[in-house]
Amino acid sequence: MSQIAFLGAIEVGLVFALVAFGVFLSFRILDFPDLTVDGSFPLGGAVCATLITFGWNPWLATLAAISAGAMAGGVTAWLNVRLKILHLLASILTMMALYSINLRIMGKPNVALLGEPTVLSVFDTLGVKYYYAAPIGFAVVVVAVAGFLLLFLKSELGLAMRAAGANPHMAKAQGINTGFMIMVGMALSNGLVALAGALFAQSTGNADITMGVGVILVGLASVIGGEALLTPRTILLALLGCVLGSILYRLAVAAALNTDFLGLQAQDLNLITAALVAMAIVLPTAKRAVFKPTGRP
Repeated sequence: MSQIAFLGAIEVGLVFALVAFGVFLSFRILDFPDLTVDGSFPLGGAVCATLITFGWNPWLATLAAISAGAMAGGVTAWLNVRLKILHLLASILTMMALYSINLRIMGKPNVALLGEPTVLSVFDTLGVKYYYAAPIGFAVVVVAVAGFLLLFLKSELGLAMRAAGANPHMAKAQGINTGFMIMVGMALSNGLVALAGALFAQSTGNADITMGVGVILVGLASVIGGEALLTPRTILLALLGCVLGSILYRLAVAAALNTDFLGLQAQDLNLITAALVAMAIVLPTAKRAVFKPTGRP
């Protein structure tokens, strides 16, 4: 694998670490299977790219993308909490609606950002080479978001959200508004996924209507793979596992596509994704079997 391909895998891995954070919030903290991310990821890219082409500051456009993603997550939570629609079905409905909404926002299947300013433009003024700029910039964002989530999940609101996801009946008995916690958690989760979509669009130079296909699988692979490598005894370890799982996943994909291993090509990406997700799911069981404590003779 060349240095450029390696840095590219790190760059994409850091972007999808934000997706993993969002999936961790919905899947692990709230116990809410959420397919909205397949729509909120391109939503972030669509909003950000469209606003930048309209002359918006890229930082403000990114904030607008986060807000749009949070609203999408809020809609899914509202369908589940207020209308009592099963959480998986509610997220599918929102994901389907977002496909049309994203087309409406962009006005066409894709929007190009070539020649437009982005949040990475600041590195051009500093003379940093383009293949270093995105990994450095995205690493700063990932560290900042991880720090925010660490503080949030240890706050009073975060502890209430964790209780609502772990045992909603007991949480209600303690006076916690579990519906409100789901609304806040889902908005935060999809806001982070939309942030990832906005950064992805700015780093690749375009937003495309199909850029969200399979994002939920990548997020799950990152979360489950990270948990297999780092046992999530604490929130910090769980967040580190998300980052580590995402980066290793992208490196594995890049290694598979950039070598002659089994003759894999770019069109085999979904096949590789499915295989890596299966491995990530099986790995914890295999790990427990290998390191099973021996009993006394």
